[in-house]
Amino acid sequence: MKKIYSILFTSLIITSCSKDVFKSYEDRLVGTWHLVDVDRRGFGGSLDNLAFTEGDFTFERGGRMVYNDLAGKKYEGSWDVRHTTVSNGCTVDQDGNQDCSQHHIRSLHVVAIDFNNQQVKTEDFEEIDFTGTNRFKARIQSGLHTYVFTFRR
Repeated sequence: MKKIYSILFTSLIITSCSKDVFKSYEDRLVGTWHLVDVDRRGFGGSLDNLAFTEGDFTFERGGRMVYNDLAGKKYEGSWDVRHTTVSNGCTVDQDGNQDCSQHHIRSLHVVAIDFNNQQVKTEDFEEIDFTGTNRFKARIQSGLHTYVFTFRR
C-alpha cells in the first residue's frame, strides 16, 4: 500500500509541474517580460551606466524583440542566447580519482533601437537563470559589484 501511495504522489508531482524545464532557453524566453527590479550588490557602481533599468521586453521567435520603456518610448531590435561551458576546476580524492566538473552558462545579448531618435541600447547579460516558469534573473558582473535583474511575465 505504501508503494502505491508513493507512485501516486510521484505521478501527481510530475503531472502538476511545468514542462518548461524541458524547453530550450530560447523557447522559454519567447513572450513579454517586465523588468521588475535591478539589484546592485557589492562596492561602487551606479545604475546610471546601465542600458535597461525598467520596462517591458517582448522576445519573439527568430531573435526579434521590442522594448518599451516606462516613458512610452518603443525600441526594436534583436536578441540571442549564447551558451558557454565553464570548467569548475579539477579535484582529486584520497584514492587518486580525478573529478573535473563543468557547468553550462547561458547569457543573453540584447540590442534595441529607437528609430525615431536614433538611440541605441545594448546589454550583455552575462548569466541568466530561470527561477520559475514566469520569472528569470539575469546578472552582470562589473568590477567589485554585480547587478541582478529580475524579470516576470
